[in-house]
Amino acid sequence: MVENSSSKRQKIVEQSSGSASASPPPSTVAFENPLLPLASYEDDDDEEDDKRGGNLNRVLSGGTGSEPNGNTHKEEYDEEEDDDDTLMVGTRGKRSRAVEVRRDCPYLDTVNRQVLDFDFERFCSVSLSNLNVYACLVCGKYYQGRGQKSHAYTHSLEAGHHVYINLRTEKVYCLPDGYEIVDPSLDDIRHVLNPRFTREQVLHLDKNKQWSRALDGSDYLPGMVGLNNIKETDFVNVTIQSLMRVTPLRNFFLIPENYQHSKSPLVHRFGELTRKIWHARNFKGQVSPHEFLQAVMKASKKRFRIGAQSDPVEFMSWLLNTLHADLKGSKKSGSIIHQCFQGELEVVKESHSKPIVEKKVDGDAVINGNGVDTGSEVHSSFTESTRMPFLMLGLDLPPPPLFKDVMEKNIIPQVPLFNILKKFDGETVTEVVRPRMARMKYRVTKLPPYLILHMRRFTKNNFFVEKNPTLVNFPVKNLELKDYIPLPAPKQNERLRSKYDLIANIVHDGKPGEGSYRVFVQRKSEELWYEMQDLHVTETLPQMVALSEAYMQIYEQQQQQQQQI
Repeated sequence: MVENSSSKRQKIVEQSSGSASASPPPSTVAFENPLLPLASYEDDDDEEDDKRGGNLNRVLSGGTGSEPNGNTHKEEYDEEEDDDDTLMVGTRGKRSRAVEVRRDCPYLDTVNRQVLDFDFERFCSVSLSNLNVYACLVCGKYYQGRGQKSHAYTHSLEAGHHVYINLRTEKVYCLPDGYEIVDPSLDDIRHVLNPRFTREQVLHLDKNKQWSRALDGSDYLPGMVGLNNIKETDFVNVTIQSLMRVTPLRNFFLIPENYQHSKSPLVHRFGELTRKIWHARNFKGQVSPHEFLQAVMKASKKRFRIGAQSDPVEFMSWLLNTLHADLKGSKKSGSIIHQCFQGELEVVKESHSKPIVEKKVDGDAVINGNGVDTGSEVHSSFTESTRMPFLMLGLDLPPPPLFKDVMEKNIIPQVPLFNILKKFDGETVTEVVRPRMARMKYRVTKLPPYLILHMRRFTKNNFFVEKNPTLVNFPVKNLELKDYIPLPAPKQNERLRSKYDLIANIVHDGKPGEGSYRVFVQRKSEELWYEMQDLHVTETLPQMVALSEAYMQIYEQQQQQQQQI
């Protein structure tokens, strides 16, 4: 009796093991959640369907895949077909997602353009992921994915918000129904999400005199919009507003195809910011440079960051050099940065070596009766001349007076711009202490199309930073350089271009380390001047520009041909 029960038990075990090996349980890893996995910036929902379609194709064509028979794939397909009724099998055995496209959606009237803001980083507000992010067009928040277990799907059920736009593909979907919405009334949202310019529009930007109207009814000028000061980022705002007046640089970054070869996030964020500033169909009359600042913090390794005031001259120098390095294809090829701002200097350096004391043959120096060494000192000096490129020229201001006048008031000194430009006439000697003491002479051998000048107002010592309040008298138009500094003769059949007009003037107000920056810029279409400080944009007179404490200026060469794009 015991033997019979044991043999029956053994047969049952053998039958159960045989059935398990013949038909293994279906794996649920492959298709557990086909809409949630996000592995790239592509539309991952469609990619996942393509993979499943390839598996089904192998099943229907008799392929076995990785299993000895097709039972596993067939069971997976049966389970998946029950979960998702939008998956169909084609005549050729291909399995793909059929996304319904509808022109009529009952929820289009719930879209609220007042709350839409695409200036911030595109991260999901729940998972903080930047892959496959959708924006809710009802509340303006960002959510990831649109599958049944995604955050956007959950939000549509919890809040009753049904219209979403993919921030990368710009496709609009209705959730939880899952169909795509094709309606021309949503084109204005796509233009705000990703501003576009044609080459003809770019060429006529400086001729446009029309104002644009935001959704709140306020008017703004394209290209003259205010920039949000996130936290002590006015040094970035004035630099960006100044560079927006450089026509070839602006035209280059308005067309993304010009820099699509670059993999630098800083280049693409700068291009996006440029397009948003000059876009005439914005929902509001201001732009937040949040994404650009994040790219700056990452590229500069937090040398320039949100919440810490910095010098716009240092930021301008770093930004131009970084953009040039990221844009150029090879070492020999140039970039739009050098085409606009690069000039050339001839530097003559005269330095002295340490004095050498001549000794007698016996090795003893001659000492007179007073104990003074009478050995003759030989001073050896050498002069070297080099040519070096530059992107901006630094001008030294005369020191302010130490004493007050008879009225017991401090006199604010003034100096003409041409006096401090003598530093580059090739004859004026400039004493240099670092890296070693030397006498330098500078001469401009090539003028750039756009000349950047900065006045060295801040001097730093071991104890504090001091600001020089000297006013610089400069012309707003017709700055003729050939009358004050020697320039090289032009080539044959070329005319010397040495006359410049001011297009941007950065000013520092307040004490060093505590003040703020503002900028005066010119609108070329009407030749009017505007004062810009963060979000405040007001029209001003050219005389007010000349009376300001200039810190950095950008001059444009007259009759400068517009850069071809």
